[in-house]
Amino acid sequence: MSNPTILDQAFHTIMKRMVKTGQAPFYTELASELGLSVEEGKKTLHDLFTSGIPGWPYPRTDLIASFAPFNNLPTQYRITIEGQQKWFGQ
Repeated sequence: MSNPTILDQAFHTIMKRMVKTGQAPFYTELASELGLSVEEGKKTLHDLFTSGIPGWPYPRTDLIASFAPFNNLPTQYRITIEGQQKWFGQ
C-alpha cells in the first residue's frame, strides 16, 4: 500500500475533527496537525477544495464552510447521534 498524500492526510484530519467535535479545524490547526508551516497549511486546504471533494470554504475566506457530509455552519439538517446534536448536514 502506498503512503497517503498530504491531501489524503488533510482530508482525514478534517473529517476526524468534524466527527469528534462537530466543528472544522482552522487551517492553522490543520498545518500543526500535518507538521506544515501555516502558509503550507492554507495552501493544502485550498488544494484539497480544488481537488474536487464535495466541500468548500466560506466565500473570500480561508475557513471551512462545508465538508461533506457535514456543514460547519448551522443548517436545517441537524444530525443527532446518541442524543447529541453537534453536527449539521450539507
